[in-house]
Amino acid sequence: MSVKDILLNSEKKVAWLCDPDKTADQQLIYTAHVAQNAGADMVLIGGSHLQHNGLDHCIERIKSACSLPVVLFPGNCMQISPLADAILFLSLISGRNADLLIGQHVNVAYQLHQSNLEIIPTGYMLIDSGMPTSVSYISNTMPIPRDKTDIAVSTALAGQLLGMQAIYLEAGSGAALTVPLQCIKSVKEHTRLPLIIGGGINNGKIAKSIMLSGADMIVIGNAAEERPDCLYEIISYIKKTPFNAEENQ
Repeated sequence: MSVKDILLNSEKKVAWLCDPDKTADQQLIYTAHVAQNAGADMVLIGGSHLQHNGLDHCIERIKSACSLPVVLFPGNCMQISPLADAILFLSLISGRNADLLIGQHVNVAYQLHQSNLEIIPTGYMLIDSGMPTSVSYISNTMPIPRDKTDIAVSTALAGQLLGMQAIYLEAGSGAALTVPLQCIKSVKEHTRLPLIIGGGINNGKIAKSIMLSGADMIVIGNAAEERPDCLYEIISYIKKTPFNAEENQ
């Protein structure tokens, strides 16, 4: 099954986000085992600012430990590897930094065109989390204010009209607050694309509330770095919840 097919299926999904700079080999292999055994759907790999050239090595370690699809989640055009299965081809549509809207993409377009990677154009939107985050600093963009749901909806719709195949709402790595539930609900109601939510999701209760608001996939990063076994709790909480029944009540 392709990564796009996974995103489009009706089941709620969970991805583990691995930052190669923050994960030593032993923990990397252990967390990959946990992710697969817990029932994760894919592994995202990347970060806002990779300081070491360990992307290929990290992918090799993950693939040696589990059979989950490995999907690039690049912070810039240097974070590309043919060893991955797919790439979220992110365009930062919530900002006004032309380099992250299209500039970096031009630099790597031919390389991706020649590769065997499954390419998923993704509208990437930063939502204010109540504190500065690495992604807002590195991208040199302002996040969408938490109370400006109308701006978030219009931005997501613009991404859909531009041909994006998924929308990713990001509160940021280690966010103090997750993406607001009303924002998730409104974006989902007004768009027809798979909706991915990341940032600040560190327990089953939070994950469930985000899923009930309309998320199709959540991304667990910092929480899994600090406590890999949290993936068992979060994924179990999600898998045992009959979301369709609750959403229709």
